[in-house]
Amino acid sequence: MTEIRVTAFYKFVRLDDHESLQAPLYDALDALGVKGTVLLASEGVNGTIAGTPEAVDGALAALKALPGCSNLDSKDSTATAMPFLRLKVRLKQEIVKMGVPGTDPTCLVGAYVKPQDWNALISDPDTVTIDTRNDYEVELGTFKGAVDPETATFSEFPEWFEGFREKLAAEGRSPKIAMFCTGGIRCEKSTSYVKSLGIDDVFHLQGGILKYLEVVPQEESLWDGECFVFDERVSVGHGLKVGDYQLCHACRFPVSAAEREMPTYEDGVSCPRCNGTHTEAKIAGLRERQKQVRLAAERGEAHLGDEVDLTPRKMRV
Repeated sequence: MTEIRVTAFYKFVRLDDHESLQAPLYDALDALGVKGTVLLASEGVNGTIAGTPEAVDGALAALKALPGCSNLDSKDSTATAMPFLRLKVRLKQEIVKMGVPGTDPTCLVGAYVKPQDWNALISDPDTVTIDTRNDYEVELGTFKGAVDPETATFSEFPEWFEGFREKLAAEGRSPKIAMFCTGGIRCEKSTSYVKSLGIDDVFHLQGGILKYLEVVPQEESLWDGECFVFDERVSVGHGLKVGDYQLCHACRFPVSAAEREMPTYEDGVSCPRCNGTHTEAKIAGLRERQKQVRLAAERGEAHLGDEVDLTPRKMRV
């Protein structure tokens, strides 16, 4: 079996003409046979790709050849099957959307903490640990004692933090702030934003949860649960082993093994979270789609409709 290497990467760097980079980068990566999604914006590059180890090496070389990207940050894991069906290189306003103009991690950012030193920092009673990810990600797992902002999108984080800061001030507290996210990119922006408010003792987990799960032994870990990832693996655990969650293709939320045993779960159609929120027409369409997925699998083919945007959609209520 051919090994599939999955690589997540990002780099905050000023790209004054990022639009002109789109087509050449797509051609270079497509020629290598890698698949996945790459985002380009004036503030840098971000994405996750997969392919053979040799193809990913070539892709990383092409990415590092982008202006100012020679030290591009990347993290590797493996998959038993290709987690993407297509290659996409997209232009964006931000490579991670927070929506606060002027936030620039290349000028101001929190102190990086290596995974090996993270436990000591977040175990310090004078440290407040904040999970900067979205609510559906936190549900799968988080660090013990971490604060959950309960945000649906990262763009809600600044408003949440303003309220949290006022709460700390009312309590007469000025603790160290330790932040973490999946791979580190959201913390680049969140720590930059928090430091712009005049808070000095701001830290973030270098390499994110993924690097922590890769290098910190499970018996020493303060991580509890699994980590949501934005590809068809859905979640990973210690050692970056693929987790037990699957994706509900109706609402795009992760579904645990226990939830898949519930009567409200129908593969490809509904899960306990979204059951009862779809119209009859929507259900009929989902069932037809699932039928086509099964038929394609029986033929040994990939069903292109099986690739989804792995950001949960808001459900009707």
